[in-house]
Amino acid sequence: MFTRTLKETEKAGLCIEWGSGTSHRLLTTRDDVGFGMCHTVVRAGTSSKLQYRNHVEACYCISGRGLVSAENVASDENKADLVNHRIEAGTVYVLDNHEAHTLIADPDSDLILISIFSPALEGTERHQ
Repeated sequence: MFTRTLKETEKAGLCIEWGSGTSHRLLTTRDDVGFGMCHTVVRAGTSSKLQYRNHVEACYCISGRGLVSAENVASDENKADLVNHRIEAGTVYVLDNHEAHTLIADPDSDLILISIFSPALEGTERHQ
């Protein structure tokens, strides 16, 4: 058993600034627990295009409000439709097909998420 705080991730260089917010990498591959976990802050009023090509990601909102938008490809029609989902405290969204998505925080508050990754992140990756 072990514990880890946000402050400890900062001291270890595992708090990553990614342009629209921060990601505290609480669990990484070096912890060898089979998954990764991050405390993610999306700054109020920001919009970010994101995609994890090598990880399945589940995000649970603990505070704030926003929107996640992703393309949904209808296999029978072979065309993409934009699908929007509201996010607020108590909402989980899952990107189980490596979807490119846009994460938008409402203008009045930061969007705070607990993000779970499989496989775990190394810890120092940055969005490009």
